[in-house]
Formats: sequence, C-alpha cells, structure tokens
Amino acid sequence: MAKKKAGRIAVPFLITIFIGLILIGGSAIFLYNYFELGEDEELSEPIARSIATATYEDSHTVLLILDSPEQRCKSTFVMMRSVPKEKKLLFVGIPTNTIALVDGAQQSLSESYITGGASSAVSFSEQILGVEIDKYITFNKEAFLKACDIMGGVSYTVNEEIVGFETTKQEQYLNGQQIYTYITYPMFEKGEEQRAYTTASLLASMVNQADGKRLADGLDRSFNTIINLVSDSDITAVDYKNRKTGIKYMLERGSAFARFRIVTGKTASGDFVPDYSFRESMINEYFSQPEELEEAE
Repeated sequence: MAKKKAGRIAVPFLITIFIGLILIGGSAIFLYNYFELGEDEELSEPIARSIATATYEDSHTVLLILDSPEQRCKSTFVMMRSVPKEKKLLFVGIPTNTIALVDGAQQSLSESYITGGASSAVSFSEQILGVEIDKYITFNKEAFLKACDIMGGVSYTVNEEIVGFETTKQEQYLNGQQIYTYITYPMFEKGEEQRAYTTASLLASMVNQADGKRLADGLDRSFNTIINLVSDSDITAVDYKNRKTGIKYMLERGSAFARFRIVTGKTASGDFVPDYSFRESMINEYFSQPEELEEAE
C-alpha cells in the first residue's frame, strides 16, 4: 500500500514541475522578445587585414665582406642578390685573387679592397659580375658569429681535413665558430676559387635550413643587433625600412629559395682570370627588369 501511495504523489508532482517549466520558459521568451533581445545585431564591416607582400622594387644587391685577419686569411667577398617578389636569393662568391683592369692597371679584388676599402671592392665586383651593387656590409668576427647564431647554424659537408671537424663525407652540424673557421680556411686544395664558392654554397644552405617564420618575426631585432656590430656598412635604417616588408614576405612564404653561383674562369700564376660565361644566365634570372616594374615607371 505504501508503494501505491508514493506513486500517486509522484505523478502529479512531475506534472506540476513540467507545467512550471513551460510557464517560466514562455515568460522568458516573451520578455526576451519584448525587449528586442532576440533581434540580430547588424554585423559591422570586417577590419581589413594588412597582408605583407612584395614588389620588384624590393629587389636589392649587397656585397658581403668578411674581414678575418686573425685567420691569416684574405677577406671574403660574396655578392648577395635578393628578389623577394619571386622569393629568390642568390649568393655568388668572388675569389679574392680575381684580377681585372682598373684604371688601366691590373689589380686583384683583394688589392682593390686593401687600397680603396669597401667602395672600391664594390666597383671591382660590379665590373667582374656585370651588375650594379646597391650596398655593402663588412663583417668582423663578432658580427659574423652573431649572424650565424641568429640563422641557427647549418648542416654541411666539410670536404677538408681541418682540426675540430668530424672526418666524414656526410653532413655535420656547424655552429657559428665552425662556419667561420671553415670559410676562412687558407689552404683549400683549389685555393681562393674553392673558398669562394664554398662560402656561397654554405650561406645558401644556412638560409634554406633556417626557420623563415622565426627569422621574419625577429627581423627588426636581428637587424639592429647586426648593424651595430659590423665593422662598416652603407646600409641605413631607412634602407632597411624600405626593404623590410619584402624580406619578411620572402622569409615567411619562401621555401628553399636560396641558391649559389660560381664565378667561372682559370687560375694562372696565382691569379684568377674570370671568363664571364657565367654572367648571362645569372643576369637573366636575377637581374632582368620585369614588365611589372617597367609599367610602374
């Protein structure tokens, strides 16, 4: 009997709760509509996103110079050509013993730099490469090591038996100090020609292996750090500001975009004589003025 009584009480109780929920819910809906809380708010216009892009006007050419007197090695010269619009970066190592006629007299790149400084090295390199070089930057050891650390080092095959390096034909990781030691090694089998293209090849590999997004995010900080450490440069803060967007675009959207080229020629009596056959394809691929820039002008 007790169970039946409990059942008779429970059923009306559940019905009461159900009716109460309906009444409360209906009142809530009425109030919601009465105060126009249920009307859709007008959507605001979306905020335009600022998307970094690049134009052909962002293209630039820089002569990279590394001074390393403590290594008993001549300075190192690499031309860097950047075409952010096409996500292209080129490194061309120039042998220090490359010779050319300068003002009617035969001179080497190393001699030109010693007597006239970076600006003379730029003029000499322009003559050898057949292109215009916009800027130069001269690294000392401290600035170079810092740049390598920012890039994150490189995995590279060392083809010379040098103290402090693994004896292997496979790639090995090189930190900044090891990179510096390797590219300033004064006893390459094929002399300065081999040292020049080894440097260009290694720099291209380091760029391709780096985290582009990380480099782009820290670009301002990296530029300020390096430019305050280098020995000399005619790159200004304004130059950097004008090129920053294009550089970040290339770093963020490019993939394995760095390449290197070899200055071809022959070595005779310790001098490297370029044959200039390398210039046409290099100029066509990295320096030809695109139609987009021509129309803009």
